[in-house]
Order: sequence, then C-alpha cells, then structure tokens
Amino acid sequence: MVRFICLFFVVMFFSCGSSRILQSKVMSDVLIKSEDNAETIKNVMKEVPERHREATIFLLSNMPEKDLRYLSSDFILDQIKWAYIARDEFKWCRSLPDSIFFNEVLPYCNLDEDRDNWREEFYRYFQPLVKNCKTIYEAIDSVNLNIQKILGVNYDVRRSKVNISPMQAIREKMATCTGLSILLIDAFRSVGIPARIAGTPMWTNMRGNHSWTEVWIDGHWYFTEYYPDGLNKSWFVADAGRADIQKPEHWIYAASYKPAGTYFPLVWDSLSTDIHAENVTDRYIRLYENQLAQEKLSEDEMWAEIVLYKSQGKQNSEDRISKRISVKKDSVEIDFGYSPNPTDDLNRFLKFRLRKKSNYDFEFLSNKGEIKSASKILDNNNEEVIILYEND
Repeated sequence: MVRFICLFFVVMFFSCGSSRILQSKVMSDVLIKSEDNAETIKNVMKEVPERHREATIFLLSNMPEKDLRYLSSDFILDQIKWAYIARDEFKWCRSLPDSIFFNEVLPYCNLDEDRDNWREEFYRYFQPLVKNCKTIYEAIDSVNLNIQKILGVNYDVRRSKVNISPMQAIREKMATCTGLSILLIDAFRSVGIPARIAGTPMWTNMRGNHSWTEVWIDGHWYFTEYYPDGLNKSWFVADAGRADIQKPEHWIYAASYKPAGTYFPLVWDSLSTDIHAENVTDRYIRLYENQLAQEKLSEDEMWAEIVLYKSQGKQNSEDRISKRISVKKDSVEIDFGYSPNPTDDLNRFLKFRLRKKSNYDFEFLSNKGEIKSASKILDNNNEEVIILYEND
C-alpha cells in the first residue's frame, strides 16, 4: 500500500512537472510573437488569478499575432474576469467542459472585427434577462428575443463595414448579417452561453453570402439568427442543405478561436487565412434532409430520390458521383441539389418533392461539359428512386 502511494505521488509529480514545462514552452512562444508587447503579456500572467491561469494560456497561445502585439493588459484581463463572472454565476456555464468554455465563451472576437472591450457592458445589458432562467434554452430565448430592442441595431446595408464591431454597430444603429451575428454571439457569451459565427461565402444558387449564429447545447450545435425563427429554423435551411461538398466556396463554415482544420473565408478579405474554422457543411445537409423527411406530402405529391452513377452496370457506393442535378418542368428549372457522393451512406439520396403523374427532366453537366438529361414521368407512389448515369 505504501509502495502504491509513493508511486502515485511520483507519477503526479512528474505529470505536473511535464505540464509546467509545456506551459513554459507555450508562453515562451507567445512572448516571442508578442514582440514589443511582451511586457504586457507578462503583466497579464502576473495579474491573473491562479484559477484562471489555464484559460489565460489558452487565450494567449491561440491569440492572433496582431492582437498579441497591441492589445492592452487591461483589455485581456477584463475579458477573462467577466467571462469567469458568467461562468461562476450561471449554471449552464458552470457545467460546460473547459474546452467549450475556452473556445466558445472566453474569446473576445469572432472574425477580424475591431477589438472592442464589450464584455462588461454586454453583461450588464443581458444579465437581468437571464438571471432567473432555469435552463440554457430559456436564456437563449431571453437574449435572442430582446437583443434588437435593447441595442437598437437593425439590418441596414448602409453600415460602415461588413465586419462591423459590436460597439460601432451600436453607434451606427445598423449592421448586415455578419455584424448582427457578431452582436448576438457577444451577447450570448457575456452571459455564459457558448456561441460562434457560421456562414457560407456563396450559396450554390449564387445569390451571395450569409452569416448566422450557432449555440452549443448539451453537446450539440444549433443555429439561430439576430431575428430569430427558433433554433434550427430559418429561411436559409434549404439553401444550406443544397451546399456542394465538392467546392469550398459553397461550404458552410463555423469559426473557431483555436485551430480547427480549415479557415473561415472572409468575403471582404478573400486572401485572409487568419480565422480558424470547421467545415460543418455535412451537418446542414443532414439537417435539411431530416426536415424534408418530416414534411407531410399532399395527396398529389411524392418524393423523387436521385442517385448518379458513372455508368450502367456500376452501382456500388464508390461509383456514385456528386453533381448538381437540376429538375426542370416545361424547360424551366424548379429545383436543384447535389447527388450523394461515394462516402455518403448508401441509403442517402438527393430528394425532390414533386407532383405525381407529372413529367420532369433531370439535368446535369458531364465531365466533358455536355448537358445530360433524363426525362421521367413519375408514377403514383409516395416515392420513386431515379437512377442517372454520366456515361450512357
């Protein structure tokens, strides 16, 4: 027993020692990157409470280099202080894993907006709304349904910049989807609700870009907007569900403070790779498909389920091709989407809600640039699988 206890403390000693060495190496790299602002960073580490130290190291080690070189110690310490006030006060924030709190509550920025010290002011705006909320769902609704009335900011394309910062948006009383999303995320974070910005640089229907907000609830991400319809409800679900997983310009991205596999494309700075992001396209495609599946068909409607293969006689999963499929009636496009790719589940099809006993043309562009079309008169069933081939 004594031998076991001794061994336990030896292991703990060396584990703690390794952790300290790692932290020291991380902070050494941070100080090098901070250049002339190194004394500021040292002061932050000196002043921050010990229980906030791990979060502070996370914030500094993942901080954009331009921020490391000019943010003040007061700014950084304020962000940490008020983030922990929310963590301590609200039970939904207390229960968060550190990984979510660090990456989706603690950060002071979303994209490359100006760095406003918004957190204390936003806490004072929104804490009264959520202080009596019993669940995170109630807290989200309380902020989401009242933010426009409290801040007085509305959608307006006359705003000074696309990536308008929260305080500038409040001064101007206007913002477009990116600025409104930043406002909503900062409001959520001020009261301990994990949130991040999501969006696409270009819809597949080529109608432009869009940004919105995601919130983390019990291990899952949901989306909402500044003008809310409800969680995972919005006009853009069908557009997001038609994303082309083969083309990054049509992907759905979710920004991340720490490195996350790819970058968030900024439509106002197309060369920037400064903002980390996850590719969450597949989740939105599945969300749209699930919503479609739950919709009740009228008596004269049915589901047309499309899959595209390379050629006849080859209908294995690896032979599937993901392409834009256009549905036309009387030569007019009425819908479109992207057929399943080889890595999709075999039970997944591109689904269109169409009229029974009606004639439709299903068109796509072959690899040779030729328009391929298959005409089909739908039967009287509730669903029909339509198999297309690139090479007839």
